[in-house]
Amino acid sequence: MNELILPKQLISRNSYISRIKPFINKNLIKVLTGQRRVGKSYLLFQLMREIEQLDTNANMIYINKEDLSFDFIRNAQDLNTYILSLIVEDKKNYIFIDEIQDIAEFEKALRSLLLNENNDIYITGRNAKMLSGELATYLSGRYIEFNIMSLSYPEFLLFHKIENSEENLNNYFLYGGLPYLINLPLNNQVFEYLKSIYSTIVYRDVVSRYNIRNTVLLEKLIVFLADNIGNIFSAKRISDFLKSQYTNTSPNQIQQHTEQLANSFLLHKVSRFDIKGRRLFEIGEKYYFENLGIRNILIGYRPDDLGKILENVVFNHLLYKGWEVKVGVFESNEIDFVCQKNGETIYIQVALRLDEQKTIEREFGNLLKINDNYPKFVITNNQFYGNTYQGIQHIYIRDFLMSETII
Repeated sequence: MNELILPKQLISRNSYISRIKPFINKNLIKVLTGQRRVGKSYLLFQLMREIEQLDTNANMIYINKEDLSFDFIRNAQDLNTYILSLIVEDKKNYIFIDEIQDIAEFEKALRSLLLNENNDIYITGRNAKMLSGELATYLSGRYIEFNIMSLSYPEFLLFHKIENSEENLNNYFLYGGLPYLINLPLNNQVFEYLKSIYSTIVYRDVVSRYNIRNTVLLEKLIVFLADNIGNIFSAKRISDFLKSQYTNTSPNQIQQHTEQLANSFLLHKVSRFDIKGRRLFEIGEKYYFENLGIRNILIGYRPDDLGKILENVVFNHLLYKGWEVKVGVFESNEIDFVCQKNGETIYIQVALRLDEQKTIEREFGNLLKINDNYPKFVITNNQFYGNTYQGIQHIYIRDFLMSETII
């Protein structure tokens, strides 16, 4: 049952492998989280191949809870018993468990297995609350988490074997970056596939998990958020809007649903940060979609939405590059993104075009008011003649997405 046969064709996602590789053979559980179908299982396969090259004597143990062959593993005791039956004492045991959230009280088995220093454990799951909240409680100090996202733009080009071009960037904006799309023509077939993924996320990862009865309200909320990417909202403002559309709900219920949607990785909830006061605001946040193809099936792909889509793409790429991202507030001015990583900070404004002087003054001007020496950038969808404006760098979106060094 545990015979391991890796897929013949594996397109390596080197960015993630390079982050995880330093933790191979460390006494920490490596946790891969993310939305459905973003490629967590294939990353496990890539890690297995990497480990096979590093340790030719490795004992590989693989469990996939989406495989009916492993349906007998229902709880921690089942999991522990099965793995112990396969452990080899004089070898390093590499344990891979895919979709671990389907095993009741799995954390008890992981804690026990981790006591054996010959065990190196890797798991995947698709629910942020369970794998961040509950693991933080039960496995404090014993795990490290890696959030796996849809394909970045360079990965999209690599997977589809296509060139960096305006047409292919637009395809990325339109269809998003789920890895399975390489098996489909980039046309309306993609949307049918994305609709099935969306329904599964909403009804299995949100409605079923949280026992939600009013699914009409939930779906209206998702559509509202899809139509308002990059706008600042509080739960009360969203509640008031839905009431104006004859859907009665409370701010508390909106708050619960947005948290549940974020926990399923359907969208990202981003807090506002007071740059001058160095504190987070308690009220008001922005929402961005993990996958723009899924966003587009909800409300369509409209030319006047390109500014919102551009902002969402920049946000996702910053997360992919490992930045912690917040919405910035400096006095009465909004800064699209305040990004922090390894003690460094950068500020980013996103604008569709810089073809009017007032737009240039607004986007660059907001950054100029911040009196510190951290790097500041304006990212747009059009070429801008001149790389800087009073020392603030302009970056064309394709250059930003493809660069290994700019940000």
